[in-house]
Amino acid sequence: MAGRFEGKAALVTGGSRGIGRAIVEALIKEGAEVQTCLIGRVQSKLIKKLGIIDFLVNNAGTTIPNTEFVDIEKSTFENVLDTNFKGSFNIAQVVSKCMVLAGRPGVIIDMSSMYGLKALAKNVPYSVSKAMMEMLTKVMALELGPHKVRVNNLNPTFIKTDMTEPFLNNKEFIDPILQRYPIGHFGELKDLLDDTLWLLSDEAAMVTGTSVPVDGGFLIS
Repeated sequence: MAGRFEGKAALVTGGSRGIGRAIVEALIKEGAEVQTCLIGRVQSKLIKKLGIIDFLVNNAGTTIPNTEFVDIEKSTFENVLDTNFKGSFNIAQVVSKCMVLAGRPGVIIDMSSMYGLKALAKNVPYSVSKAMMEMLTKVMALELGPHKVRVNNLNPTFIKTDMTEPFLNNKEFIDPILQRYPIGHFGELKDLLDDTLWLLSDEAAMVTGTSVPVDGGFLIS
């Protein structure tokens, strides 16, 4: 039985590990042809080499946790923004231009965070970079909508992966946060994958320019 993305081509940034790798595997299982790159910095010649792209998942990201605002080095701040915002901006611009020129529908997902919608203490670069992506996504959706390209943010909570294990095992850090979850637990990879595939699919054909929290109710508590 063919998957729902048979004949579609996808590009996933940061697809070599963690959430990105899981998204790549899920898309392949659904029949898509998937390419990955480590970070969001990509040249137009690479896109031409890849050919037509139907889906872009802007997943690459980084963070420098536990640094107070008054102590942040300018270089540290800029390094996080370079990957989380500038890298995502650059690749989205190149890919969306290819989508428009190809004259076929496309979908872009910017993997944001619940901390793009809520301030996170001791992590200014991360929160600021994700908040910047929130507005970029909205503007992209406005401009690309007439070309049948949808653009949305996904805003996950902590998702259990090898990368997040050190945070989730730090009870002093995690327990106060967990107490704010109405459903009482953090997210699993499957939770995020289901919403990612839904946003890419025609089932979400009327969803664009929005942020979709996958946060277990954290933002309403």
